[in-house]
Amino acid sequence: MKVRVRFAPSPTGPLHMGGVRTALYNYLFAKKHGGSFILRIEDTDQTRFVEGAEDYIKEALAWCGMIPDEGPGFGGKFGPYKQSERKEIYKEYADRLINSGYAYYAFDTPEELDAMRERLKKAKVASPQYNTITRDTMRNSLTLSEEEVSRLLQEGHPYVIRFKMPRKEDVRVQDVIRGWVVVNTIQLDDKVLFKSDGMPTYHLANIVDDHKMEITHVIRGEEWLPSAPLHVLLYQAFGWDAPQFAHLPLLLKPDGNGKLSKRDGDRLGFPVFPLEWSDPKTGEKSSGYRENGYFAESFVNMLSMLGWNPGTPQEIFSMDELIEAFSLERVGKAGAKFDPNKTKWFNQQYLRAYKDEELGKMIEPIAKEKEYDVSLEYLTEVSRLMKERASFLPEIVENGQYLFEVPKEYDEKTTRKKWKEDTPQVMEGLRAEFEKISDWNAENCHSVFISYLEKKELGMGRVLPNLRLLITGQGMGPSMFDIMALLGKEECFNRMKKGISELGIAAN
Repeated sequence: MKVRVRFAPSPTGPLHMGGVRTALYNYLFAKKHGGSFILRIEDTDQTRFVEGAEDYIKEALAWCGMIPDEGPGFGGKFGPYKQSERKEIYKEYADRLINSGYAYYAFDTPEELDAMRERLKKAKVASPQYNTITRDTMRNSLTLSEEEVSRLLQEGHPYVIRFKMPRKEDVRVQDVIRGWVVVNTIQLDDKVLFKSDGMPTYHLANIVDDHKMEITHVIRGEEWLPSAPLHVLLYQAFGWDAPQFAHLPLLLKPDGNGKLSKRDGDRLGFPVFPLEWSDPKTGEKSSGYRENGYFAESFVNMLSMLGWNPGTPQEIFSMDELIEAFSLERVGKAGAKFDPNKTKWFNQQYLRAYKDEELGKMIEPIAKEKEYDVSLEYLTEVSRLMKERASFLPEIVENGQYLFEVPKEYDEKTTRKKWKEDTPQVMEGLRAEFEKISDWNAENCHSVFISYLEKKELGMGRVLPNLRLLITGQGMGPSMFDIMALLGKEECFNRMKKGISELGIAAN
């Protein structure tokens, strides 16, 4: 049977990075096995629908390089792929469960439900619920006569259809990641499957759609594991073969315990969404990885390692390499702690892997925005010098500001430690030696520098930090002679002259 998996988010807001990881594992599994990756929008709860959320989901998947084989806007023979456009389908299946005795009508009012819960609380019941015991005391088609049920339906009384949970029965769920999970039905409630407004709940719609779309593997978050026994029972009630289940571990906050949330990102200063999101109701903006300068490839690579282990020391994977290496059997059970610093490391590795010419083109808009009038060739050289010291594209320009502007100030620590009373004379002498160079390049600058040290019997630590200070204003940086070659002879002389003057006065 051809592998068919689905990513089925609800359009209730921005897509959390945990949701992106779920989509990624589905995508990798499908592509590894030559199968189909399907996007299905589960919008049965119209009260939580948020305008723009569906478009956000599609854009986020596209940015990450996960284009669905089927879905809304992507085509496919199993559509429609939005549950709100499939609502006529579900009533038939709810009725089938009623007729076969696996479900029943419940006419309880909100007040009656509240009263039931209060009675159970007073009786010291730990988790009051509508279940195999309490349903016998409620107003439903199990306790009412057929005539009364028929009358209530004909008169249009509000109702829900609930699943009739069997009494004291072990439900066995085989999970690819967790092995066998066994739950007794005494712990489960009679979940609502269908509402009188004509809309199914998640549980019924999910099972029916997975069956009709021929889903072979359900790969979803751990939070759905408690629902798995009900879903297995629904498959049995319909007489259908259940798909393989795989419940992914939670993404955990960097500090302490618990699931990673937007609040953690706000508190610790990192995004939890792939793209920036603007709440259509409040206008509140939430930052995204794309807008924070992360490469899509590094974001995907980082997410892949949160819960999955390739079994080798390799950490950097292209999408094709992930597809080749991925298996559900190597996904762990324990929650995966998110590390924002490791996320930056991944981005740094991808930045360094780009060719200098590619980085030069990438930083060109940043340089133009800062009104730096330089050539693409110059930006390519800037990228070569600065990429080892950057995690994000803007940092190439920001950390190398001295490659575009004359320093306005000089590193205080280096000045205090290295700039001595005789330093102006030493640097003037060095400048005079540099002036003799006819072919200005890094190799010649370095050669003249070494000769000057030997002639004057000066140590490297006496002179090089001060040379860097005069030309860049910094105490550290890439190769000083590569910097000088890029800036050019005249610019270096001007900077040395200006710095000697300013720092000489400061020392006196």
